Amino acid sequence: MALLPPVTLFDAHTHIGVNDPDGFKCTEQELLDTLAFTGSRAVVFPMHEPDGYPRANDRVLAAAAASGGRLVAFCRVDPRAEPVAEIRRCIAAGARGIKLHPRAERFNLDEPAVRDIVAVAEEEHLPVLIHAGRGIPALGAHALAFAKEFPHARFILAHCAVCDLAWIWQRIHEYPNVFLDTSWFSAADQLALYSHIPPGQILYATDIPFGTPQQGVIASLRCALQAGLTPAQLESVAGGQIERILAREDALDLGPAVGAQRIRRDPLLARVEYFLQGAFGIAIGGGDDAEMIDLARLATLVGDDAPQAPLCESIRALLALALTTPLGESLTERFAHIHLLVIAATIAATPDVPVT
Repeated sequence: MALLPPVTLFDAHTHIGVNDPDGFKCTEQELLDTLAFTGSRAVVFPMHEPDGYPRANDRVLAAAAASGGRLVAFCRVDPRAEPVAEIRRCIAAGARGIKLHPRAERFNLDEPAVRDIVAVAEEEHLPVLIHAGRGIPALGAHALAFAKEFPHARFILAHCAVCDLAWIWQRIHEYPNVFLDTSWFSAADQLALYSHIPPGQILYATDIPFGTPQQGVIASLRCALQAGLTPAQLESVAGGQIERILAREDALDLGPAVGAQRIRRDPLLARVEYFLQGAFGIAIGGGDDAEMIDLARLATLVGDDAPQAPLCESIRALLALALTTPLGESLTERFAHIHLLVIAATIAATPDVPVT
């Protein structure tokens, strides 16, 4: 945080729930305790609930009401389970947005019920956060079509919109009611996001419990600094813009995408990043990544007088911690290890951002 201007974090993407088939669990208190590390507020919605969402939405609404303003509730709906009635019920109880998850609920944005959901968002000037990460086909074209037809709804494409980031950057400036959140683990995607998407359309997010604020701040906002965002743009990304969206205010225009001129690779640090990407792939698949971690460690031995030495020293400390954080049997244990690899790889990918 010392590298950033004064910012107030407002996380656009967190969950609570205990029934997700992925195996992750997060209670209301666990979410609040996790956010406390960085003093962050957060948008919160249910994790995947195979038995439906009304009870889960009630739990989220109760958690937000009891949080003293630290949490803002979104309702999650299945388009095939009377979504409009559930959205209206939740809005009346205090919900300030909608979450859709095409992968978990197995639907496409061209289904008629999705239009009905978006029509409610238009009427109420609500944000609709849509899973746009792994496990789904591209959905950006449908999202942009909705954004044009329903200009008072706001659309948040989660996880850096990795399913559409390759092309959507060329058009997104035409759709000021479309935003991308940063809840993703790849420095390459984060750097592409910050260099190619207008900063007023980027929202800081962690994906708790799949991510953490510590990982999110370092892995995402280091990339923002590398890309050259101004203090005002960083303030917007970190929390200012999502706060305006939730208040049904006009989003601020923070200028065009900053461009890729500040994005560079250091050949020695690129070696470190390469080995860490290999370790990540092995670890997330449940394998033994110790050999790749050791190759990354060896790649950091650039010498005390090298300009990369401070970054490499920090990376070695993270790798030592990762090796003492076993992958374990549970996803929670495995991801604690993986988060350290993500942070280390991000440091390698941001050679012009110091470690302090």
